[in-house]
Amino acid sequence: MTESHAPSENKRPLPSAGWSAYRWLLTGAVGLMALGCVAILLSANQTTATPISSFEVVATYPHDAAAFTQGLAIADGRMYEGTGQYGSSSLRRVDLPTGNVLQSISLNRDLFGEGITVWKDSIIQLTWKKRRAFVFDRETFQHRKTLRYAGEGWGLTHDGTHLIMSDGSSRLRFLDPETFKEIRQVIVHDGRRRIDDLNELEFVEGEIFANVWYNDSVARISPVDGRVLGWIDLHSLWPANQRPTREHVLNGIAYDRDAKRLFVTGKNWPKLYEVRIVESN
Repeated sequence: MTESHAPSENKRPLPSAGWSAYRWLLTGAVGLMALGCVAILLSANQTTATPISSFEVVATYPHDAAAFTQGLAIADGRMYEGTGQYGSSSLRRVDLPTGNVLQSISLNRDLFGEGITVWKDSIIQLTWKKRRAFVFDRETFQHRKTLRYAGEGWGLTHDGTHLIMSDGSSRLRFLDPETFKEIRQVIVHDGRRRIDDLNELEFVEGEIFANVWYNDSVARISPVDGRVLGWIDLHSLWPANQRPTREHVLNGIAYDRDAKRLFVTGKNWPKLYEVRIVESN
């Protein structure tokens, strides 16, 4: 029998060898306990659920089912909508109670309209792949100027100081409203997971609300670091299995800052909804 095997019943190990083995086992056990504690803490941190809120429908309004909604905004009680698709992209002012288009301007047929935001006395509208943003007079819809940017344009909002733009990735860019120069950017993440396909945006009480393409949830994002603070589950608003096509996605968020009202709709949706967020417990 070699020394590496356990001793027989009639042969006890030398005291020094036993103490050495005991200390080795004790040290190993303490080390494993420490690693276990770290693993538990990391696991707890990773599995901490981001809050998910539900909603209540406050009111329902008609919406033009031909409108491929790309951007929605409301200011001073007036609702504005930007629509997409080549050959039918437009900027509109919409009567909320009836859904009627009160004022509109069409984009050139080679332009695919995207997100909009009301900035002071102007409305700014993005285009998808042309890397151009159009600045219109808020009252007359007269074109004032064109601004350039890199990459694709998807959603647009502002925090009172900077414009905030999405491009379909997990990145949000903060831009100078006059020049479109990038000031900074954040990567949107829920824990360690990046949230891609960020689309229509709205700034709501210090948070960025964002539609996620093909996902009927709205992310509530910290403008400081891009962290997802919570989700709003809107899947039951118009269930996907009741829609004509997969492209009829939730995409349109407008917040009335004066009246504290939140509105949502989607691409080619026949209705627009005023909703109230029901916070999770």
